[in-house]
Amino acid sequence: MDQQGGAFYDVIESRPKYLKCDVEMEKTVKTNKRASNNGLYELLECPVCATLMYPPLHQCPNGHTLCSSCKTRVQRCCPICRIEMGSIRCLALEKVAESLELPCIHRSLGCHDIFPYYGKLKHEKNCRFRPYKCPYAGSVCLVTGKIPELVTHLKDNHNVDLHDGSTFNHRYVKSNPHEVENATWMLTVFNCYGWQFCLHFEAFNMGMAPFYISFLRFMGEETEAKKFSYSLEIGGGGRKLTWQGVPRSIRDSHRKIRDGLDGLVIPRNLGLLLSGGNGQELKLRVIGRIWKEKQVIRN
Repeated sequence: MDQQGGAFYDVIESRPKYLKCDVEMEKTVKTNKRASNNGLYELLECPVCATLMYPPLHQCPNGHTLCSSCKTRVQRCCPICRIEMGSIRCLALEKVAESLELPCIHRSLGCHDIFPYYGKLKHEKNCRFRPYKCPYAGSVCLVTGKIPELVTHLKDNHNVDLHDGSTFNHRYVKSNPHEVENATWMLTVFNCYGWQFCLHFEAFNMGMAPFYISFLRFMGEETEAKKFSYSLEIGGGGRKLTWQGVPRSIRDSHRKIRDGLDGLVIPRNLGLLLSGGNGQELKLRVIGRIWKEKQVIRN
């Protein structure tokens, strides 16, 4: 029994020493690999735009590399040695890139996945952690950020009204509805169910005919947007138009949604009829509701 116990004791004592040595060796390998990869990353950086290059990679006769977009920008002249670039592909460096793995560019925003070099760019275009674009449609706005930052931005920079609640009753008035090109884009943000929604109302031309459209966008990903539904109602003079749909994510541009007619679409003449009066002023009241769809529990 003592020998068996002693033998068992020896195994337990020796194993941590082996593991410690193994861990140290693994750390050294990783450090060397990281340092080696960093050097390769530098080789793969375009000297003009300083971003990682993707095929086709070009090189001048002296071996200086350049990305395909910058090759046109520098008028086919090497930015390093000023020699004619020609049409030489750097196939060796393209092959080296295939063996590399890189973190997502949105790592600081929460994405901690690692991707093969040539798969990284495709992922980043659809990464759920990438910043959102400002949903305001009335002017060109290049601001991007997280949802709370955009809500503050909409309020402070675009004077957008913010409301709490899942129901709304808004009135849109325009004194000269015949000027579709100069129509004012309306945007209201609603906070409900712990999320934010953007209500759009605007005028646009479909071919030569003027129309109005109202639709709802979800400030988040499409997978979350599909958990909600909404309804819109516009009426007047005993007439009423209704629409029910699913809010679209702000990942989709307002133009894409508008041109796809994914909302309550009203011809201008009908809008003026619902407004009453002499047809010289647009007065439309939009009544709406947002609700969360019940999840079906499957046995």
